[in-house]
Amino acid sequence: METYYILIVIVLFVLAISDLIVGVSNDAVNFLNSAIGSKAASFRTILAVAALGVLIGAVFSNGMMEVARKGVFNPDQFAFSDIMVIFLAVMFTDILLLDFFNTVGLPTSTTVSIVFELLGAAVAVSVFKVAGMQGANGSLGDYINTERALIIIAGIFLSVVIAFTIGMIIQWVVRLAFSFNLKKTYKIWTGIWGGFAITAILYFLVIKGAKGSTLVTDEALEYIRAHTTTILLISFVGFSVLFQLLVAFTQINILKITVLLGTFALAMAFAGNDLVNFIGVPLAGFESFRDFTASGSADPGGFLMGSLQEPVSTPVYFLIGAGIVMVLTLRFSRKAKSVTATTIDLSRQGEGSERFASSSLARFLVRRSVEASNGVSKITPSRLSRFIGSRFREVPDEDPGRKKGAFDLVRASVNLVVASILIAFGTSLKLPLSTTYVTFMVAMGTSLADGAWGRESAVYRITGVLTVVGGWFFTAFTAFVVSFLIASLIFVGKFPVVLTLMALSIFIMIRTHAFHKKRAEKAEKIDREIMTASYDILKSFDEQVKKSVLRISKLLYLTYINLFKEKRKELKKIKKESRRLLEDVKELKDDIPLKLKRFEETEIESSQYYVQAVDYLRETSNSLMHIVMPAFRHVDNNHPLDKAQADSFQEFNNKTSEFFNLAVNLLQNRNFDHLDELVQQRDEIMEMINEIIKSRIKILKKAKKGVKISMTYIEMLTESKNLLLHLVQLVKAQKNLIETIEQKKKAPVIMETTKV
Repeated sequence: METYYILIVIVLFVLAISDLIVGVSNDAVNFLNSAIGSKAASFRTILAVAALGVLIGAVFSNGMMEVARKGVFNPDQFAFSDIMVIFLAVMFTDILLLDFFNTVGLPTSTTVSIVFELLGAAVAVSVFKVAGMQGANGSLGDYINTERALIIIAGIFLSVVIAFTIGMIIQWVVRLAFSFNLKKTYKIWTGIWGGFAITAILYFLVIKGAKGSTLVTDEALEYIRAHTTTILLISFVGFSVLFQLLVAFTQINILKITVLLGTFALAMAFAGNDLVNFIGVPLAGFESFRDFTASGSADPGGFLMGSLQEPVSTPVYFLIGAGIVMVLTLRFSRKAKSVTATTIDLSRQGEGSERFASSSLARFLVRRSVEASNGVSKITPSRLSRFIGSRFREVPDEDPGRKKGAFDLVRASVNLVVASILIAFGTSLKLPLSTTYVTFMVAMGTSLADGAWGRESAVYRITGVLTVVGGWFFTAFTAFVVSFLIASLIFVGKFPVVLTLMALSIFIMIRTHAFHKKRAEKAEKIDREIMTASYDILKSFDEQVKKSVLRISKLLYLTYINLFKEKRKELKKIKKESRRLLEDVKELKDDIPLKLKRFEETEIESSQYYVQAVDYLRETSNSLMHIVMPAFRHVDNNHPLDKAQADSFQEFNNKTSEFFNLAVNLLQNRNFDHLDELVQQRDEIMEMINEIIKSRIKILKKAKKGVKISMTYIEMLTESKNLLLHLVQLVKAQKNLIETIEQKKKAPVIMETTKV
């Protein structure tokens, strides 16, 4: 029996390491996004600062997680065997859930996930106990701390609304002072703002960091609490004077210092406080095992875990080991970069490809906001409106070739200061704030106040925010349900189920890692293409057009073949491939504004052909999708086929194949002497399509049956005509584009080196 539970403890610690990796990958967004988004320093420098904060925070943490021991359930009502089931279920659920969110690139709350996992697992075990499987009596309320769960849910709503609102208001005031023309306002406001920012960060470290640290004595902590106001006042005055002198007599950028110190503070607080979200459960399981073995009891089902009510300090070597794992994860995790990218994209000041599509709710909110803004403008004095407008008007970039940050250092410092103040204030009131919720919603509020959500991007940004916020609540619901199910399985199936879940977890994590790696490599390729010179962009696009036309040709031919053979599975594969092709082309179209910025003023003609070619490629891919869908729907619905015109369709398909072969040859050989022949073949095929449609209409009038197949044929053939028209236009646009490429190859333009 003891060997069984030793294995369980080993499994818990293995899961703890995995949980640290996936947890840090998700929570890295909390302290990295402001520094990375504003390019306050190189990525390596930012990581080094954050890693130092994480390591120090881990060492200073006392490593206790009261919520894991007694915050959600009453441990004195559970036996040792019950507690181990709960802890195992929580760890399995936490790893799988956080890994999923990391893979899709959405930040979520590790605090909320761990709480609802504990709640779900505890409820599952409690249900079995109340049902009498172990002869227990009482109600569910005797086992579960429902009051604490309700407080956490209320904290979610409050933190989302308050963080967004406060971030928006403070950013508006700070931007009104600084404006976007930092050259004029930097020396005026930086000293005061820097002093306030560092003081706020110091307050964050003192209140949030010192509390609970094993290296800070109770006397020192009491002194800090008693003299907090004096410390903060001296700090504000001292730093303000120091920074103002540095601004006046040196070239040191105070805003960069502020951002990096804020990054260090948030990283330290994250490790010192949120570390317990990842190792608190395994450590509680380890302590439970020690208590059980020390008791000498031979009945794990009868030994109650009242000892979990008592606080236990964590050995320092556990904290150091956890800190090292977290630092290594920060350095090497690609998923951490994906989660950070989501927040940065949603708060980005400039244009670019939007990560999220628009939604009806987002469109409704934007319409109402525009109406409200227009109403306020009517009652605001014109002089005041002009003044405010001038402060929020962006200054033209003097160096357009320079790779800029997603937002400036002013907004980055506001993000860190406001998040620090709110988290420290919430901690002092003992409110269950989530670091993820606060930092993300502050970033969204500051981006809205800064005008980053313009009319062109607002619906997409709001949809993104709603998606992330919805993901948070989805986290709570999913964590509860999945943990409930896993705990039930472990409770009934014991160790064989544990081994099965281990194998399943490893398999899922390997699959998601492979999926994320492939997607990250694709994103990096697109980024490289965007930042290359115009000649390289055109050359890369030329290759993509040839590959896309080949894919369209193959998919179109197979669609008609498999329709007449009624092969549903093949048509389903074609539908997926067609949708994938359409998404790839859509990414090309979304990236047009960024890529056009790489063209010089003398390349307007090339830019025009490039835009035309992308547009025709998009239309051709869209037409293919509208051909594939009717064919799949017809077979999927088990509608009958009329093969009376099978020979006509076969001839049409062969002719279309010949047409595509000629188009591909023209594109691959870059010889367009036979372009007229391509147009002639198109016209012949279109005439053939017209004849087939006419005969189909005659059949439709005479026959009482076969309406569905007739409409399917007509819909597919009509869209085939559009596809042929768009493809010829694509080849013509590509001909003009290739000619510009050849001209550039003969007389290449020397591009300015991109400054990083």
